[in-house]
Amino acid sequence: MARDKKGKDGTARSDEHNSRGIELADRGWLDEAIKEFKKAIELDPGSAHAHDNLATVYAEKKLFAQALEEYLSALKLEPESATAHYNLACFLASHAHEMAIEQYKEAIEHDPEYPDAHLNLGMTYADLDQREEAKAEFKAAIELDPADPLARHELAALLMDEGDYRSAIGLLNEVVRLEPENYEAWLDLGISYAQKGFYQESERCYGKARDLNPDDVLLNYNVAALYSLWDRRPEALEALRKALQKEPAKVRGWLAADPMFDGLKGAPEFEQLLSVQ
Repeated sequence: MARDKKGKDGTARSDEHNSRGIELADRGWLDEAIKEFKKAIELDPGSAHAHDNLATVYAEKKLFAQALEEYLSALKLEPESATAHYNLACFLASHAHEMAIEQYKEAIEHDPEYPDAHLNLGMTYADLDQREEAKAEFKAAIELDPADPLARHELAALLMDEGDYRSAIGLLNEVVRLEPENYEAWLDLGISYAQKGFYQESERCYGKARDLNPDDVLLNYNVAALYSLWDRRPEALEALRKALQKEPAKVRGWLAADPMFDGLKGAPEFEQLLSVQ
């Protein structure tokens, strides 16, 4: 009986600290709120609400590892709670990239010469469209591991998106030297050469890509675009036909806004090709 009464008293006091923590967090006094939530958990380790509230404050302070631990504790205590599942989902949706960045930075702080950490941090920045940060990390990865083609390819892809095809060409040439069987690199190199007007070099790269993956819709579409720019209509139409046979709806969508095919648009053969279902 005494034990039950003590348990009830502990729960009541835990609820008081939990409520006080919520008030402090609402005022922005996060460190003080953390202390209150910890007291609440100490008095009642089974308080899922206190774990959940502590997790929320940790997340706001960008202490992501601690936040995740507390969210999981709340869910373990109340596995059938829709609110617990919802709060964890919101946390992951909001902070997964930030959590990754924090952990990659932590890894680099412990080992500055960790190329994979720089590479993956760069990829995370790229996913968030933080381009300058991404480029800096890719360059660091390249410097630390010159024989790894992936960081070069990722950096080249960013530069292509920005229209800096000349810089991308230098990187991609090194990628295909390191990985001659890298289909995506040959394709990107062909695209970059075409954008700079080096049509013969582009054709050569697309030939290498075709040897590796001849039926890829993106390859045949870009080959068609090259020959359209080059005013080689029969080859352009043939490559476009192959792309349309593979994924007609997607290719028609690309064509609608692609200026590289302006030289073909309106030509009877081109219009006839598009009309085929």
